[in-house]
Amino acid sequence: MGVKTALPSYELGFYALVLSCALAYTGVGLFEASRDSMNRRALRDYVKPGWHYFGRKMDTADFEWVMWFTSFRNPILFALSGHVLFAKVCSMVAPQFRSWVYMLYGALAVLGTMGTSYLLVLLAHCLALYVVSLLKQRWLCFAVGLGSLASFKVEPVRAWQSGFVTGTFDLQDVLFYGGAGFTVVRCMSFALENCERGHGHFSLIDLLKYNFYLPFFFFGPVLTFDQFHAQVGRSELERKDREMWHIRAQALLSLVGILAVDVFFHFFYILALPADLKLAPRLSDWSLAGLAYANLVYDWVKAAVMFGVVNTISRLDHLDPPRPPKCITMLYVFAETHFDRGINDWLCKYVYDHLGGDHTHVVAELGASVATFAIATLWLGPCDVVYVWSFLNCFGLNFELWVQKLSESEPFASLEAGLSEPMARRVRGCFGAANFWAIVFYNILALNSLDFSELVTRRLLLTGFPQSTLTLWFVTYCGVQLVKERERLQMLREETEEAKEKSE
Repeated sequence: MGVKTALPSYELGFYALVLSCALAYTGVGLFEASRDSMNRRALRDYVKPGWHYFGRKMDTADFEWVMWFTSFRNPILFALSGHVLFAKVCSMVAPQFRSWVYMLYGALAVLGTMGTSYLLVLLAHCLALYVVSLLKQRWLCFAVGLGSLASFKVEPVRAWQSGFVTGTFDLQDVLFYGGAGFTVVRCMSFALENCERGHGHFSLIDLLKYNFYLPFFFFGPVLTFDQFHAQVGRSELERKDREMWHIRAQALLSLVGILAVDVFFHFFYILALPADLKLAPRLSDWSLAGLAYANLVYDWVKAAVMFGVVNTISRLDHLDPPRPPKCITMLYVFAETHFDRGINDWLCKYVYDHLGGDHTHVVAELGASVATFAIATLWLGPCDVVYVWSFLNCFGLNFELWVQKLSESEPFASLEAGLSEPMARRVRGCFGAANFWAIVFYNILALNSLDFSELVTRRLLLTGFPQSTLTLWFVTYCGVQLVKERERLQMLREETEEAKEKSE
């Protein structure tokens, strides 16, 4: 039953006030915990000198973020600036050859960064999947592609391949496995699209152009081959209305995100605190809940910044990249839970939607979700934490469908039909609040240790019951109602714009 009436203004104000007060109270608790623990011996490896004039040290627990904005910042800026320069010149002089410029510049950048052996290893995987794609058998493309991906994720082949590449710079491993993993995923997209092509084949050069587009090469996002090939093949390059304004705004938002994370790392040690399992149990229930929530928010901001930067560059190249990830604060449905929309789109197109159809049948949905999370497990790298993460998220996705089917059957359908619209909205808000915390509990597994995840779950659901549990549930319920109202307004806006276009 869809809820289309607006929330009363007094109710919206009450929800906003409750949520603001809860976030402020939690923020104060995290700030005090960070301030009091910055000199703890257990955090010495995670908290380093920072803003001396504020008397604050910096949370450096995220290796990747620190390396991106310290020792590896200049090479990243240099490589991406070179891409923008050459791409701009080519688009002005000979736009029909811009895909060749992207490929050559990207391949040379990879060669200069990682060396000849790395480039040859990737070319070998590209060639293998290209040859398989000529047979136009989807199952064979999946078999070879997943085997190729496993060779970078499973020992001993993983170590054997990495042994071909030697280097001493800090992000050697990150670039090796990042570029290799995304290369295999792109090659699988190429192979599967080649299978779908009715007559003829795409060429090996088409695959290399697709794979060596530098902004997406090492860290994604994944733009499926059919989209990339259609967009990069356009020779008439025209900007939409206000497109450059949106590009500048995206670049500015990425910069603001970087500055916000830097401030956050100096005043809230959200990544370092969970590493001290002697300190974490002494935090209040609210601080632990805020710590878990902040970890997911940071992971979203990190993905938004990383993809925002490369997406800005790809838009300058007249491409339409995958949308940024949806903020964790706006999530109360497992079907929308993803931090990498490119990988999510890839999995949905080639696995989830292909097997699950319209996602209304329980058995088909179970098979599709199991297959999807099996590939996601391989993509993340099989280990105990990833197994638990995959199982829980797969269960959550299917449980939503089971509850939906149950609510559509009798006597629940009649009960819901008898409810007023405000009451139906409140009932759905209660379920959405529970679902939100299930998403938080399931996903902090991938961001922190299993011990910290167990601590948060036990404190908030068992030892914190009923006071902390019900209070957090109510606060989250207020947040869900605000999100649902925002979605209602957005849907109304889209319907108005669509009606306006039809009338014109």
